[in-house]
Amino acid sequence: MKIALIGYGKMGKAIEEIAISKGHEIVLKIDVSNIADFTKENLTKADVAIEFTTPHTAFDNVMKCLEYNVPIVCGTTGWLSRWNEAKEFCDKQNGTLLYASNYSIGVNLFFELNTFLAKLMSNHPDYNASLEETHHTQKKDSPSGTAITLADQVLEYIKSKKQWVNHTSNHKEDLEIISERIDPAPGIHKIKYNSAIDDIEIIHTAHNRKGFAGGAVLAAEFVSNKKGIFTMKDVLGL
Repeated sequence: MKIALIGYGKMGKAIEEIAISKGHEIVLKIDVSNIADFTKENLTKADVAIEFTTPHTAFDNVMKCLEYNVPIVCGTTGWLSRWNEAKEFCDKQNGTLLYASNYSIGVNLFFELNTFLAKLMSNHPDYNASLEETHHTQKKDSPSGTAITLADQVLEYIKSKKQWVNHTSNHKEDLEIISERIDPAPGIHKIKYNSAIDDIEIIHTAHNRKGFAGGAVLAAEFVSNKKGIFTMKDVLGL
């Protein structure tokens, strides 16, 4: 499989290493130093593009890949205010788009666990739900896209919570997400239910970027010959 890497920072390099180890070829690498190479001619040499850039560039990158009919796997978070535009354009183009806030297989299993726990806790209002997330200081967005996904799952079932907030709050209807940025920290996410009697916690701790990069390559393999809009649930058969 021929892969275009849109974004060649730490994650792009980790993806490259895993993709090559699996026998794939990197035919294009785009970063801030060679934006002029992000052309139709170069991009269409790839079977699939993997995009990890910044919140303010991701949407345009996704749209360009869809315009050129190159399947796109996007892992950049913080741009989903324009998700419906990308989705509609993908449908119009009969294109291929896979977005995930986190490509780690472990995190996606953690999403399922979080949903299951929220369902269980929905009938126990004595417990207060909250979230914590910790990342390295170069993380562009706060809270993380993974934390937002986890929070949205909790909000679906814990009806006493009306919205998430990225700070401490004295309002019972607020679901707190407390974000920390320290080095080194590839990613820690914690969901906590606390009561006067006891606490229940589930935690996912990433040790390095290999889990995220490996999942992104797996997602690229999945979409390379498909049309439509997909998530990691599709990739993992969840």
